[in-house]
Formats: sequence, C-alpha cells, structure tokens
Amino acid sequence: MLNETQLFQVQQESPLAELGQLLAPLTAGANQPVRLEEKPFLELINIKGEAGSASFLRAVKSLTGAALPLQPNTIAECEQFVIYWLAPNEWLIQSRQPRLPALCADLAAALAGEFAAVVDVSSGNTSLVLSGIQARAVLQKGCPLDFHAGVFKPGQCAQSHYFKAGILLRPLADGAFELIIRRSFADYFGRILLDASQEYL
Repeated sequence: MLNETQLFQVQQESPLAELGQLLAPLTAGANQPVRLEEKPFLELINIKGEAGSASFLRAVKSLTGAALPLQPNTIAECEQFVIYWLAPNEWLIQSRQPRLPALCADLAAALAGEFAAVVDVSSGNTSLVLSGIQARAVLQKGCPLDFHAGVFKPGQCAQSHYFKAGILLRPLADGAFELIIRRSFADYFGRILLDASQEYL
C-alpha cells in the first residue's frame, strides 16, 4: 500500500527533455565554442509591490536574504536567490538550486495586508546558461540588445527577445549568460539556438 509521501510525489520533466538528442552538439563537452546548460526546476516567484514601502522591502529581505534591487535592469544576489528587477513595482525571485516552491506561500503570509501580489511561476519557465567564446555572437544573431561587455555587465539584467521567444537574461562574471524563458517557447528556443550556433560547432 502506498504511503502519503508516495501518493503525492511530484513528477517533474524538464521543458527541454524532448530535445536532448537534438541539442547534444550544444551540451556535450565543457570547451565548446557555444555551450548550453539547462538549470531546470528552479523556484521562480513573481512579486509586485510598493518599492517605497519599508515593510514590503523588509519582508522580502527577511525571507530571501537579499534586498530588492531598486535600480532599473539590475539584480540582487545572495546565497540562495537571485532577484531580477522587472519594473518599478515588479521583480522575479529565482532560487539558485532546484527546489519545490515554498517561498511563495511564505511571502504571501508575510505580506498580508500589504499592497502586493506574489505568484509562483516556476512551472511555466526554465533557466538556461549559454557559455563559450561564441555565446555572445550567437545571442547577437537574434536579440537586439547591445551585448558589448562595457555596456551589458554582470549585475545587470534585461528583458528582450531571441528571435520570437521572449527572454529575461543577465551576463555572468565568466562571460556566460543566464536566460529565463517560458516553458511554451522552450522547444522553439532550443531549435533556433541550435540553428544560430551551427557555424561555430
């Protein structure tokens, strides 16, 4: 007979699971000119609230360990989370490691009575890291952002698109880029990224 834990065990599948063999040229080998690594099952929480509210800011920091970034297109980091600025009253909180969503309920409880909204968007998105000496060149093929290292630097983030897929991305200190894409665009993104990378593989 199944116990309660077995009955309610969550089954998760990576949004790129069906593309494993197709994307092998981008995922095999650490020294590839272009390399793609998926970071599935991270907790992603969209939060909206008043940036001028001390109690709102305090509640978020107490539960995440990071202060909400208030400068446009910047991030805040701590041991467990990365927080992306999305708008003057909106942020995305991303866990650094895979985990079942737990922060959403804690934030909702802590922000009761505040003019705020907290939504778990973990299952609707996935996180990717694009690295390699040609990563920037591949991104430039389908994204209108200025990727010059002196313009788009670690500590910043931007919302844009890669060909027809919406993306949220940030440059990393080692020259790689972390991207968050919607689950519904994962198949398209993987295929168009592979096509854009062909000349470097």
